[in-house]
Amino acid sequence: MTVLYNFDKPIERVGTNCTKWDLMEPAFGVPASDGIPMWVADMDFEAPDVLQEATKSLIEKANYGYFTGEPEMKDAVAWWMETRHGWSPDPRHMFSTAGLGNAIAICIQTFTDPGDEVIIFTPVYHEFTKKIVNADRVVKESPLVIDADGLYRMDLDALGKSLSGKEKMLLFCSPHNPAGRVWTVEEQKALAAFCIRHDLILVSDEIHHDLTFPGQTHVPMPVAAPEVAERLVMLTSSSKTFNTAGSRLGTVTVPGADLRQRFGHALKALNLQANLLGCVLTCAAYSPRGAEWVDQLTRYLDGNRSAFLDAVAQIPGLRPMPMQATYLAWVDFTNTGMEMSEILRRVRNDARIAPSVGDEFGSGGEMFLRFNIGTTRARINTAISRLQDAFSDLQ
Repeated sequence: MTVLYNFDKPIERVGTNCTKWDLMEPAFGVPASDGIPMWVADMDFEAPDVLQEATKSLIEKANYGYFTGEPEMKDAVAWWMETRHGWSPDPRHMFSTAGLGNAIAICIQTFTDPGDEVIIFTPVYHEFTKKIVNADRVVKESPLVIDADGLYRMDLDALGKSLSGKEKMLLFCSPHNPAGRVWTVEEQKALAAFCIRHDLILVSDEIHHDLTFPGQTHVPMPVAAPEVAERLVMLTSSSKTFNTAGSRLGTVTVPGADLRQRFGHALKALNLQANLLGCVLTCAAYSPRGAEWVDQLTRYLDGNRSAFLDAVAQIPGLRPMPMQATYLAWVDFTNTGMEMSEILRRVRNDARIAPSVGDEFGSGGEMFLRFNIGTTRARINTAISRLQDAFSDLQ
């Protein structure tokens, strides 16, 4: 029997050590008492029953010692990827990390040397740049271009002409954060061919893989371009889909024997292992009951997407990019004719909304703001009304 989930149900997150709510005022000056946090990629929905039951079962055992559940977790990952995405990864090729931010950092440390260049398509998830810089590597930006449909496209010809020879790795975000772009098979095959041609390791961060909208299909890189397998590192996690980032567990799948040996050696050197709660939650999430919840979630998010984008598009000077996936709306404020300082004053002070600032995502993001729509419909409608009021003089 299918359970119907109520995504309109508000939950209290203020004062719970929730980054999204409790750090909003220190970071942006927007008080949680009346503010709307639309920055951190974290949803405001109650955890599904299947996760709650798994956690209660863990508590009832009253034992948090060493455990043997990692193989079962890897099998659950393999089942999910095959049934949901048509990809059949080998559990023997999987490694566990303390989340995918940790996985990205380890990939950079393992497969590149200080001074090497790492390619990213900007604007993109801001942690890519932070991880590269923190490791004393060099960020190589390849600006995305906007096509006639208002969607981002990779410009591989321009990237090829700009190569210095110091590039060793390419970090790819699929589906794309912040713009919610679902890359086609053809685009991924072209990227794979580029990496093969230029001897680049391709690290594909696919954490938003489940969060696609009706009519869109996310195709994992090893399915789209199996020819790149020997130089591919896949990053996946249930954390974005099920809002379990606090459990700090990511899966790194490395199909190529050489890269797999190098990555495994790096993990052994760090003595990094899976954690108990992360494994329990992943096993529970990657199940038929978890699939039912995700199907209902994406339908609800699609309603948020339609409401938010349609309304924002009616505000003069604001242009939202079409969303194909994720719960992150990417809005261009260029045509307001305002400086970003004035835009932020209106959004933060007048509308009392805290979005992510576009320049954090690299070149091309300077006049954008990213809005997290992973919240209740009522809160989305309030945010819409406040934005309309904040820019009402542009009518």
